[in-house]
Parts: sequence; structure tokens; C-alpha cells
Amino acid sequence: MTEQTINTAADAPKDRKEDLYTATPAQLIWRRFSKHALAVISMWFLAILALCAVFADMVAPYAPFEVQRLRTLAPPTAIHLFDDGQFVGPFVYGWSRERDLETARVKYAVDTDKVLPIQLFYQGDDYNFFGLFKSNVHLFGVDDRREQINLLGTDDLGRDVFSRLMHGGRVTLSAGLIGVIFAFVLGLTLGSISGYFGGWIDTSIQRLMELIRSVPTIPLWMGLAAALPIAWDPIIVYVLITLILALIGWTHLARVVRGQFLAIRNEDFVMAARLAGATETRIITRHMLPSMTSYIIAALTLAVPEMILGETALSFLGLGLRPPVVSWGVLLQDAQNLRSISLAPWLLSPGGAVVLTVLAFNFLGDGLRDAADPYGQ
Repeated sequence: MTEQTINTAADAPKDRKEDLYTATPAQLIWRRFSKHALAVISMWFLAILALCAVFADMVAPYAPFEVQRLRTLAPPTAIHLFDDGQFVGPFVYGWSRERDLETARVKYAVDTDKVLPIQLFYQGDDYNFFGLFKSNVHLFGVDDRREQINLLGTDDLGRDVFSRLMHGGRVTLSAGLIGVIFAFVLGLTLGSISGYFGGWIDTSIQRLMELIRSVPTIPLWMGLAAALPIAWDPIIVYVLITLILALIGWTHLARVVRGQFLAIRNEDFVMAARLAGATETRIITRHMLPSMTSYIIAALTLAVPEMILGETALSFLGLGLRPPVVSWGVLLQDAQNLRSISLAPWLLSPGGAVVLTVLAFNFLGDGLRDAADPYGQ
């Protein structure tokens, strides 16, 4: 082994340590976060889910309210690559429909004579993208108006469950994120005031938080949501539901911020800011809050699942968003009976989407919390 090889091997660990010493806080957080495999996978999953929600009109092969009367409760369509031992590419078979003479139940059978290739960027039904422009390009589809590709089957009206799931994800995720933003502003403001000033202000805010947290969550949601008139516009109901979720969900973040403020309000950098003549608002917003930014981000990430579950529970009970608004909670209303579970279990797919999304946010929050730990290695 040459002297140059020995020096290179000896200098490698030293260079890595020097990189750690000179790395910025953001770089250190990313280094620790990238070692959390579940958190990284969850981050990519949520990124893909967010893109699908934003571009739901394009990702969904059909409109969420398009009815196919001859395809009610059709099972999910399987994707194939080979037909009679020959590679054809991604395609689906057609369906043949018949009715059971004894039970009058509609049955579907695969028609192997109909080979329907799946086309990417298929030009299908027109849609209006957020009111900005019109388009008819969909991510995938089949070029046969008499057939459909239903990855998650259809409901009792013949509507494509996958398309409705994509559009419902837009509403559910946005309701959770908007609710967290409102809760973030409210919790951050009241928590910082409570922790910084203390005294009777702290006592009053803490009693208010304890009062809200002492009321059972679901009955409180039900009472507030039931007060919304049924005749109101669905958009107004959507905004008010997010506000209700925020008014209930701000307490946890406020307690976290208050605890952090109590721990750092007597630190040297805070005392130096006071001696320099900084105002109370400047000390809170420019010195104390930035010192706990990473912890707040982790707490917010863990708060999103609570908002999503809250919207889903309210809509499932019929007290939140209502048709024609499409959300995961509204879609789960179709699976409230034993008939759906026994004959059409694919109607439970919105519940699976909720479970996967909540788990992904929890794993992402755990990864951010561990990465933001200043004492982590």
C-alpha cells in the first residue's frame, strides 16, 4: 500500500467530520432526516399524493359525477401485460354484464375477446383546471366509449371510485392543511403570549385551553357542525368546517409553544435583546420563535393527521361536508352498510387512503422531530 493511499484513507474520516463542523443547521437536519427510511418514504408518498390532489382532473380518467348506469357496483379492473402468452403491454379486458335470475343481482364477467390497451395522456372528457383553462388530457384511459377502466371499481350509481378518490383527496388534504394553518396562527399567538408574559394572562389562556380539551372531541365537533344550516352553499360549509377544526385543534400547539417559551424566556440572548431596547413583539417574533422553528415544524406535521381524521369523521357522520362536495369522509358514507362491505368491499378504499395518509404524516413528523433534535447525532 502506497503512502498516498494511506494518507487518503486517514483523511477521509477527518474530512467528513470537518463537513459536519461547517454544515449549516438545515444541512445537519437533512443528514439526520435522510437516515430515517420510513420518513423519507413517507415524504415521497405525500409529495406524490399532493401532486395527484392538485392535478386530480388530469390524473382521474373520468369526472367524479359521471354516471354509468350499466356499470353499477362493477369490481376493480385488473391490468394485464400478456394476452395468450404474448406481450401486449398494459391493457384491460372488457366486461360482460348479466343478471342473476334468482337474486336479480347484476354479475360481471371478464370478456377476454375485448383487449383494451391503456393509453397514456389520453384525450377524454373536457374539464376546467381551477377555472384557468380547459383541457381534455387525462393521465390514462382506454379508447372505447362503451368500456371503462375502473382501477377501484364503481359505486352504486356507476361512478368511478378511483376518480372520486382523487378528487376527494384534494378536498380532504386541503381541509387538513388549511385547518392546520388557522390552528398554527391561533396556537402560536396564544401560546407565545401565555409563555412569555405569564401571570394572569397565562392563567386565563391555560384555563381556556383546559376547558376546550376537557370536552369530548367528537360530541363537540358534532354540536358545532350540526349548527351549520343544511341549505348553505357547500363552499361556505367547507370553510366553516376548517375553522371548526382549527378552533379545536390549536390547543396542543399552544401548549408546546408555551412550554418552549417558559424554557427559553430567561436565556442570555433574550436578556440581551431586552437590554438592547427591543420591544416585546420583536423579542417574540425575531428571537424566540426562530429558535424553535424546527420543533414547530415537526409539531405541525403531526397535527395534520388530526385535522384529516376530524374532517373524515364529521363527513362520515353526515355532519361535515355533504354531497355534491367529494371528500374521503363523504365517500365513506357509501360504505356504512353491510351490503357494501359484503358485495362491494372496494367502496372502503377511501378508508385505506385515510390510514395510509395518516401513517405517512406520523412517520414524517417522527423523522422531522428526530432530525430537529439539537442533541441528536
